[in-house]
Amino acid sequence: MSYVDGFVAAVPAANREAYAEHARKMAPIFKEFGATRIAENWGDDVPHGKQTDFYRAVAAKEDEVVVFAWVEWPSKAARDAAWQKMMEDPRMAPGANPMPFDGARMIYGGFAAIDLG
Repeated sequence: MSYVDGFVAAVPAANREAYAEHARKMAPIFKEFGATRIAENWGDDVPHGKQTDFYRAVAAKEDEVVVFAWVEWPSKAARDAAWQKMMEDPRMAPGANPMPFDGARMIYGGFAAIDLG
């Protein structure tokens, strides 16, 4: 059963191309370690809610756009092994490909796929 890592972050609108370039550099590394699909999505129609929303989840500022990304893996075991290897890979070091956004406000998590038959 596939496994998904999901990410939501607030990125300064002026950093759109820097964010895309950051993702372009990261994608081959994820694939090298077994990711089967990677999706990067720039907020386009993200409504503000009355109680909660994506903006509040990442404490987005007025000049920031919410991005939503995910990485799909063949299994949780494959994902766990990949992350362990990636954390030891010098290409993943913060200085190798700095994030063009505040990573402290990024939310992320791992999700087991639900078979919809």
